[in-house]
Amino acid sequence: MDLKSFTQAIQQIADEKGISKEQILETIEMALAAAYKRDYGKRGQIVRAKLDPDTGKVAMDQIKIVVDETMIKSEEEIAAEEAARLAGAEIEKHETPARSPTLAETGTRKDRAQTSGAPLAEKAAETDVIKVRFNPEKHIMLGEAIAIKPDAKLGDELVFPLETAEQYGRIAAQTAKQVVIQRIREAEREAVFNEYKGREGELVSGIIQRIEGRNIFVDIGRTTGMLPPEEQIPIERYRIGSRIKTLIMLVEKNPRGPGIFLSRSHPRLLKKLFEIEVPEIASGTVELKAIAREPGSRSKVAAVSLDPNVDPVGSLVGQKGVRVTTVIQELGGEKIDIIEWSEDPAEFIAHALAPAKVAAVELNENRREAYVTVPDQQLSLAIGRAGQNVRLAAKLTGWKIEVRPPPAKPETAEPHTENETAAPPASKEIEQISEQ
Repeated sequence: MDLKSFTQAIQQIADEKGISKEQILETIEMALAAAYKRDYGKRGQIVRAKLDPDTGKVAMDQIKIVVDETMIKSEEEIAAEEAARLAGAEIEKHETPARSPTLAETGTRKDRAQTSGAPLAEKAAETDVIKVRFNPEKHIMLGEAIAIKPDAKLGDELVFPLETAEQYGRIAAQTAKQVVIQRIREAEREAVFNEYKGREGELVSGIIQRIEGRNIFVDIGRTTGMLPPEEQIPIERYRIGSRIKTLIMLVEKNPRGPGIFLSRSHPRLLKKLFEIEVPEIASGTVELKAIAREPGSRSKVAAVSLDPNVDPVGSLVGQKGVRVTTVIQELGGEKIDIIEWSEDPAEFIAHALAPAKVAAVELNENRREAYVTVPDQQLSLAIGRAGQNVRLAAKLTGWKIEVRPPPAKPETAEPHTENETAAPPASKEIEQISEQ
């Protein structure tokens, strides 16, 4: 392969994997160093390759670390380490394979190993220096280093050029190939993790790739995210190849690459869908203050307008209900109640119980409880099927809500006659709100 094709190949890999050219060049240099060490290196030797992308030439260097006597393990310390290692191996050998060691046994084994190497551990703790076994291929004494480089200090790396090799064996080439594959895969995983980690809480559109048990795997672009059972909408049926919108709930690292967990049941998904459909939310004129949701069944959304000329409920509903209908269809027919948010808790609670009409609201600020009075004919509507309406209203407002019927009228001793006038309503407040 000529130099031009080589450069193009690097650029193509960088574009496909979403990683930088510098990372790819570094990976190739590591692979060349591994191949050189496999065929021409010595035990413990640190080999570093430097590839010039303009000329295609490779320079090989040997790295030696500057140490002194305080950083080198003594013969006694090495012997103690060997004894501890052999003791640990002997214990492992005599343990029953079918039985896992208990916590007490693990601690005993660890204590025994630490006791065997106690002089080394105590000395390392006193000096705060990590000691190493001296290897002339890897280390160089401080005096020798100063003779080569006068300003050399402990821990510095000295570079010694090596003779560049042109021919490598089959095993060395295979080693280099594995290094390249592994490093590029790691770089790609890191790039994907960094990209999606900053997108937690965002809405993404993807295609269902496969279904394993109750887990749904969705292709969201550069990688695949998992939609676990607890984050799915219960009434939905998922089919391979269908497109769905999901929320990026969590991104974490694991040995197989970045784990991206998606959600269809999170309340924030509803907020993101309204942000797409309602321009007033994107412009900041309308704000969603609270959302309570029972996925697949019903949701309540509280909105407020920062412009007195804009109706927040009308903005979310849209002309002829087109905006909210689009969101409902995306959520598989989930019913959505849109209410107006208020700073007054009593008014907000009354709105939250919509579509029921509230007669009166009594608040207990200390216990954060609300006692709501509704007309008899509105009682079942306020509570909802299986208590769903009042339950969602409580989630939305953050108050414990108790729905009550109006108080019974007191019975009079005199019998009622047609000439008598009707009794006044039990509560003036109930009468006024009912007339409204």
